[in-house]
Amino acid sequence: MKLKTRIIVGFVAIILLPLLLFSASLYGFSQTQAKHVQESSSQASDSSQMVYDISLPQSSSSQVKLMAKDMILTATIILVFTALSVGLWIYRSIAVPLVKLKKATKNIKEGNLDFVLEVEGNDEFSQLCQDFEEMRKRLKESTEEKILMDKENKELISNISHDLKTPITAVKGYVEGIMDGVADTPEKMDRYVRTIYNKTNEMDHLINELTFYSKIDTNRIPYTFSKLNVEDYFSDCAEELGLEMETRGIELVYANYVEKGVQVIADGEQIRRVIHNIVSNAIKYMEKPRGIIQLRVKDVGDFIQVEIEDNGKGIAAKDLPYIFERFYRAEKSRNSATGGSGIGLSIVKKIIEDHGGKIWATSKESSGTTMYFVIRKYQEVPNEQNIDH
Repeated sequence: MKLKTRIIVGFVAIILLPLLLFSASLYGFSQTQAKHVQESSSQASDSSQMVYDISLPQSSSSQVKLMAKDMILTATIILVFTALSVGLWIYRSIAVPLVKLKKATKNIKEGNLDFVLEVEGNDEFSQLCQDFEEMRKRLKESTEEKILMDKENKELISNISHDLKTPITAVKGYVEGIMDGVADTPEKMDRYVRTIYNKTNEMDHLINELTFYSKIDTNRIPYTFSKLNVEDYFSDCAEELGLEMETRGIELVYANYVEKGVQVIADGEQIRRVIHNIVSNAIKYMEKPRGIIQLRVKDVGDFIQVEIEDNGKGIAAKDLPYIFERFYRAEKSRNSATGGSGIGLSIVKKIIEDHGGKIWATSKESSGTTMYFVIRKYQEVPNEQNIDH
């Protein structure tokens, strides 16, 4: 019951209940007097007296006074009892929720959010308690998210420190070798310079990943969507990858199964980032004397499907469901040879999902991994005039 209704009911009860009881007492008194008059008339009739005396006898007057006192006393007692009962009823509807709220507020003040504010009833204070409980739940969720984010950030900083330290140490070593004259032949000098170049590229890639990750975290990825011809676009991507794979001694096999003229709406730069991240991940864990990466583009109904397959060491079945989560790295990857910030594939997943697509992977240990992602094809809506013709 609403608090306003409780107050109105209590006010009406305090006024009406004593009045009703007082009216009942008056009615009883009038009935008694009527009976007394009737008895007197009957006695006068029996004694053949024709004189009617309607005045009250002395004893009746005293009886009326006594009854009036009793009625006033009774009405006062009823009024006080009713007021106390109604007051207690209203007080409990206010005090109990306030005590709960006070206790809950104290818990939150002390940083304790692991409690439940039990709510009963449907009045204003109960609704206030319900709103307070919802606020507690949201505060708890927000706190848990903050704790998780802090943990992830600490892990990210640790990964970055490790991943930057490894190439920096290598660059420093090769530069010292050049300064000390160790690279005393053109071949050695060329090898040292190439290694330094590759290591600086790794650092540049890591910094780009971190910059892009910060944009993902604040949903500020700068997309520039446009119509892309599937055959032309992926042929260019394959050509770029081929040149990079050649320097690393890895073979790239490209196959396009999509008809000419098929288009997609996508951000060309970001899809390149997706392919580059997947291929970089494959190269990082290749560990084969003759590495092979296959890039296939297929037509699957309303979508085009891109498959990137490698013949690397594969991913364990227990790790496969989590590879697209932020900061996740399989235990085998936590070594100085591979490193990795753990955000590359999470970036890939975010970009594909923002394109309205989907990404997944299959893998077999010691055989390799295949990454799949799909993007919806561009389809022109037929013009109504053309349909009429």
